[in-house]
Amino acid sequence: MKKGIHPAYQPASFKCACGADMPTRSLQEEYKIEICSSCHPFFTGKQKLIDSAGRVERFMKKYGDTQVSTGKKPAKGRKKEEKAAKATTRTAKKA
Repeated sequence: MKKGIHPAYQPASFKCACGADMPTRSLQEEYKIEICSSCHPFFTGKQKLIDSAGRVERFMKKYGDTQVSTGKKPAKGRKKEEKAAKATTRTAKKA
């Protein structure tokens, strides 16, 4: 490595708005952050699940009755099965 071209790597501290101070090393001496792992709701367990105004119910109300295309073609041999079913009903009626 060449000397004199790299920035100084020095002790630094991350200071959160909640008052938490996390010492580390960085190019700057001090960083001010708004939220950290000690005050974020996900990490503290105080996370609230927000109901998005019944979005799923609204979707089901709007699209629930329509058929959804799966992208698959209908199975071959369906007509043969229908003919076989008719033939068995005809033989059952004759007997």
